[in-house]
Amino acid sequence: MTLTDLLCPSCALFLDFDGTLVDIAPQPEAVVVPARLRATLQALHSYLDGAVAVVSGRPISQIDSFLAPLVLPAAGVHGAERRGADGQTVHLPIVDMQEVEVVARALAARHPALRVETKRGSIALHYRQAPELEGLCLDAMQAAVEQTPGLTLLRGKMVAEAKPAGASKDKAIEAFLREAPFAGRTPLFVGDDITDEVGFATVQRLGGLGVKVGEGSTTAWQRLASPEAMRLELENAVVLRGGKAIA
Repeated sequence: MTLTDLLCPSCALFLDFDGTLVDIAPQPEAVVVPARLRATLQALHSYLDGAVAVVSGRPISQIDSFLAPLVLPAAGVHGAERRGADGQTVHLPIVDMQEVEVVARALAARHPALRVETKRGSIALHYRQAPELEGLCLDAMQAAVEQTPGLTLLRGKMVAEAKPAGASKDKAIEAFLREAPFAGRTPLFVGDDITDEVGFATVQRLGGLGVKVGEGSTTAWQRLASPEAMRLELENAVVLRGGKAIA
């Protein structure tokens, strides 16, 4: 069965952003959000009575900027911040990132192709433009994280990110499922990265479904080939559930 088949009024839909809803871009700010995607998400939000949330490594403010004027429940920075359907945002306590930032910026100063991204609660070192530096970046960030209690290193697609140890996408999804309108629903989570694997495992443990977008080994029980295929799947779900075709 496909994701379209499984989407039903009793589901809760959780969606990663980069590499899932939108294609990954060379730089985080360069992603393109198709206008049809906003209309699709709005239709799904109505169909599921509000039980649609974006669960991303991006800050919530960036998600809102890309999806404007649509505002959805969201978990940002891998769960370090979370906005419920009631509009209230909860932040995990911030851990001192000074040691990690010093290391990341020193490395980027020596290798201009690297990029340091600072967020509320995390620091990410991107090496998409210099994949040959992966080992160096991972080793340096891991060493810095080990010097700071309360941090852990998250390894994603061409990025090493220091974040609070208590922040994760699975915990964010579980928190949503304790609140209206998500509570009591069957959870579906769609993601593309190794950072999404904990989310797949969690929703499947709870009787739901994980869907992996793109290549790579995964614990998810279903797979879609690309973000484009993912967007088409969601559009088909809107049409099959009685909505109008997305213009």
